[in-house]
Amino acid sequence: MDSGAETRLTLRGIEVFVAVVEECALGAGARRLGASASAVSQQIANLEAALGARLIDRAARPFALTPAGQLFHARAVAILGEIGKARAELADVDLTAFRRLRLAIVDEFDDAILPRLLEKMAAIYPDCSFAVRSGLSHENLAALESRSVDLIIAADLDEEPDWAERHGVLRDPFLMVVSEALSAQPVEALLQDHPLIRYSQTQVLGRLIEAHLRRLRLSPPRRFEIATNAGVLSTVRAMEGWAVTSALAYGSEPGQHRGLIPRALPFPGFARTISVTARRDQMGALPARVAAALRLLLAEDVASGVGAMPWLDGAFRILTAEP
Repeated sequence: MDSGAETRLTLRGIEVFVAVVEECALGAGARRLGASASAVSQQIANLEAALGARLIDRAARPFALTPAGQLFHARAVAILGEIGKARAELADVDLTAFRRLRLAIVDEFDDAILPRLLEKMAAIYPDCSFAVRSGLSHENLAALESRSVDLIIAADLDEEPDWAERHGVLRDPFLMVVSEALSAQPVEALLQDHPLIRYSQTQVLGRLIEAHLRRLRLSPPRRFEIATNAGVLSTVRAMEGWAVTSALAYGSEPGQHRGLIPRALPFPGFARTISVTARRDQMGALPARVAAALRLLLAEDVASGVGAMPWLDGAFRILTAEP
């Protein structure tokens, strides 16, 4: 190693190393961290100098760690975990101590719910800054796993990762949306003669719907798959078709309701769960506080949804906090 290189072991160097390993490339790690490739490369070189060992095999294609790098990666992840726990413990002593919160949310929360949530959180944490991005639930979970966000609000996937803590907020049932032009059609004719506008299976919403249709052995023609919620609803109207969506997704697009009729599903129902999820033991009481704030904020939306669609009563509901 270069004896003139910086030999001080830094937390930033460890964070950079873990990011590069998880992204399997210096450039991808730099993009995740919002840093230049040269700055990331220098941090890795400084870390190697401090440890007195090469961590990354720069000649390997694809990306590979040296044996020393593999050993240190496990230690580095543990170090970051312990620092996260220390921050959480300190924040539990003074819950106003959070200085920055990076949050990823499902698209359905963007317009109406996010501003109200941020207003409430800003009052609870007056010295905290907030960085928020929206995306698909599986993308948000990947961002949480890679530590590029601190907290996510997303639909639950099949299983809770063992590194995560989850606080259920909302049971979000599925319903049917049809073009107003088809409102007098019998359900059987509607299902057989008019197009199903599907959500793309790149979305958790789309995958949940497709899995349920398969369980029921329903296989409408696969002609239209749309990646956005607004796109699905507007296409139902334009194509005089039908779609399966969730109560939350439908309610988040009031500007798209013209020419659409919501109905109860003509087959056994199902639902998804919206939760606040964080890395286990990393954020103290904050995830539970965010979940509690969301339950209060969503209560009015749920009441309004059930008032407009009475068949959702008992199915569309706020989840109680775990004891």
